[in-house]
Amino acid sequence: MSACRLHRAAPAVALVAVSLSAGAATCDRQCLIALADRYVAAVAAHDPAQVPLAGDVKMVENLKRIRPGEGLWQAATGGVTAFRIVVPDPVAQQVGFMVVMQAAGKPVQFGGRLQLVDGRISEAEHLVVYSLWEQGLPNLERPRAPLLADVPEHYRDARGRLISIALSYYDALDLNNGALAPFADDCVRHENGLQTARNPVPTGPVAPGEFGLLGALGCAKQLDTQVMSYIDTIDNRRVPIADEQTGLAFGLSHFHHSMKQKDIRIIGVPGVETRHMDFQPFDLPAIHIYKIWGGQIHEIEAMGVLAPYNSPTGWE
Repeated sequence: MSACRLHRAAPAVALVAVSLSAGAATCDRQCLIALADRYVAAVAAHDPAQVPLAGDVKMVENLKRIRPGEGLWQAATGGVTAFRIVVPDPVAQQVGFMVVMQAAGKPVQFGGRLQLVDGRISEAEHLVVYSLWEQGLPNLERPRAPLLADVPEHYRDARGRLISIALSYYDALDLNNGALAPFADDCVRHENGLQTARNPVPTGPVAPGEFGLLGALGCAKQLDTQVMSYIDTIDNRRVPIADEQTGLAFGLSHFHHSMKQKDIRIIGVPGVETRHMDFQPFDLPAIHIYKIWGGQIHEIEAMGVLAPYNSPTGWE
């Protein structure tokens, strides 16, 4: 049965809507979307009691184990803006989301994954970008329309294929080979609001360290230049959530960068032989949301936070 019913564990506290299947509490697609919205609203209200947390819930924010009420639960100062993407997966009983809200009076990007067991949240995984680049804020006012649109039925990919295609992105990125993932020609990638692929070709001088012509390339061709070869490894790769209706797949990962090589040799871009990156070693836990239809990746919305090199994941 698909109708949702409200369960209550305490007076005046509405919990997640669930439907019963084979004797176990399950949450359907609309129920999971409502749960994500309720969860983010609870964070903004500093009130974990507004959502159905399991007694032994595991909660990690930016690679650190936290308790309900800590981290963004304390820092939030405003609710969700028009930027909101939710990816429900009734099969996995998980939901992923990426929103923009406020903390300390400033916009922050908040991504998360919720795992339900018997109608209660057993795992909550947060990624919060507290310092956003000013130039990326216009792209974080609202999601790109294609990300939110339903995929016409004859272009939809099955859940397992969505997950497989999304996972192939990490191979393409890690091995600097655009052919390892099925990128569409129109693929556009945003990272923390910044567009990092298929930008307009620059017509003037490019400041040192900027992408320049590299940022004008498509998702596949850009990887072929080896510009991402400063990434040593991508660990903890997971794509646990996929939604056939919207063609969205939700991935999490942990990038490691030793930065032993400061000058990256660039291949196939006339006039660009190297890219200098004078950074200290760092990690980057990340969330990627992939828009997939017709067997190809058309949109990528990514967010990541800086962390000390070789940080633990918080799930140990």
